[in-house]
This record gives sequence, structure tokens and C-alpha cells, in this order.
Amino acid sequence: MTGATPRADLVRTLVEQAVRAPSSHNTQPWIFRRAADGAVELRADRSRALRVNDPDERELFISCGAALLNFRVAARHHGLAAAVDLLPDPADDALCARVILSEARAAGPEDGGAGDDELLYTAIARRHTYRKPFADRPVPEATRHRMRQAVEREGARLALVPDGMREHVAVLVGEGDRRQFADRAWRRELAFWMRPPARGDGLTVPTPAAPVVRTVVRSLNLGARVAARDAALLRAAPLVAVIASRTDERPDWLATGQAWQRALLVLAADGVLAAYANQPCQAGEPLRARLARALPDRSGHPQLLFRAGYPRGGVRPSPRRPVDDVLIR
Repeated sequence: MTGATPRADLVRTLVEQAVRAPSSHNTQPWIFRRAADGAVELRADRSRALRVNDPDERELFISCGAALLNFRVAARHHGLAAAVDLLPDPADDALCARVILSEARAAGPEDGGAGDDELLYTAIARRHTYRKPFADRPVPEATRHRMRQAVEREGARLALVPDGMREHVAVLVGEGDRRQFADRAWRRELAFWMRPPARGDGLTVPTPAAPVVRTVVRSLNLGARVAARDAALLRAAPLVAVIASRTDERPDWLATGQAWQRALLVLAADGVLAAYANQPCQAGEPLRARLARALPDRSGHPQLLFRAGYPRGGVRPSPRRPVDDVLIR
């Protein structure tokens, strides 16, 4: 396929897997486009930006990075290499990446081998955000090690929160919740994205209850209640970790998204799921700086705080928009 335009049906297949990536509030803020020269472009869809929750668009670009990683994994599954040019046009800051597809060489030991490629591809469908309490079962050291390797492979850093700092980090999560819910504009934005499953995006709410739930979220400051719940979930999680970067610019956010998704796929391949606990990063300073100081090696700029473990039961996938809504031919 080198030098040739990739088939439309193949690009569609890759995008179908790419859009299974997680995103903040399940906004799915991405657009894929087949360029005239055969490249596939990934663009940030700013019509889906969270202006209050994510004013710097940090999480928007992290979400796009996660979709890009899925696209790369799916390409490998179909025997293709994906040469990625990140942020290729300074004049077009919505263009996250251009991807050139070509025939892939055989996977070797330096990149994990074909078996690892297939494990990651299979895990795309198994990865889901798990918002409930995890089972009381530790995440094996071998799985933690593979997760760290996955993050570092994408140019980010992984810091496991030590037991001695767990309570401090739980307090930061609770403080973040209280700050966010105290902001009426933030509550209105959250309520806007609470939607019935048929909408294909957003935070799923049962259809009959959706109007009432949105009204309650908009009208009431539930910060104290949510803070107590989220802090308890973090305290009890088998694993709590942070993905961080050396600097804090768009290339770092895209790298974080790819590292996050590769780590999630490694975890899902072992039956481990994860959930965001990112309130200290979303709420901004000084909570984000306090989270950085809680990490054992002061691992740069915290980008994502999460908890992980084995689910207690089944998981219902979050809805996704149709591919025709995100793929521009």
C-alpha cells in the first residue's frame, strides 16, 4: 500500500476501532478525514469542547491522542504500519495528526511481537470505563510492569501513588469535586452532557430519568456528596496511578492520550479496567501542583489520575456516535 491511497472500507474499519477510545464526559471530540494524498487526518472537533471543565483543551487533545493510539493498533492488526506526523501544520491547530499507512514489516522483539499486537487489538473491545468499586483483588506486579512499559513507550511517565500518599490524593479528589460542583457554569456543562443512550455520546442516563437528573445536577451543589463517594472509591482501589509529562503543551497532551490508551489496553488484556479520578488536574491550581508533590519522583506535570482494578461484574459499554458522523470522506 506504500504510495497508494488506502481503500475507503479499510479506513472506515480503522476509524470504527479508533472511536472506541475514552474521552472526557464521553464527548468524542474527534474527526477523521481522508486527505487527497492518501493520508488520514485526525482533527480535534472543537464543537465538542468542554469550555468550563477543560478551558485549555488539555483533555480534548488527550482524548484525540487516545483515538490515535486505537487507530495505530487497528492498522497493525490489518497488516499496516502507521507513520504519524503529530501537529503537522502550525497554522491549523485543530489538526492533531496526519497518518500515512503502508505495508507493515513483521513485528519483532523490539516492539513486542505480533502476539502483543493482537492482544492489544482484542482489548479495544474489552476496554471500558468502570465507575463502580473494584473487586478486592490486587493487580499483579507483572501487569503493573507492562502498564509502565506501555506508558513509557509513548513518551510519558507513570507514577504509582504509594499507599502512604493514598489518603492525601483522595483528599485532593474530594476537593476537586467540591470546587467543580460549586461552579454553576460547570454544573450546567455537566448536565448538558448527561444523555440517554440513544444519543450516542455523553454520560449515559436512563431515558425516563434524564430530564430530572439534568435538572438536579444543574440546580443543586452536590459537591460534598460526590466528593465523599469519589474519595472512597479511590481509597479502596487496588491501584492508583498518575500519567505525567515533562512539559505541558499540546504534543505532551497527545502523547499522554496515546500512553493512556496503550496502558488501558494492556490492563484490559489482563482483565483489569480503569476509571478517571482526574478532578485534581481538572480543577487546576493549586490542586494539580499538590498532586505533583505527592508523587514519589516528582514526575513532571500530572495529566491523568486514575484508579484501576478488576470489575465486580459486567460492564455496559458507553455509547458511540456512528462512524459516518466522524469520518469525512
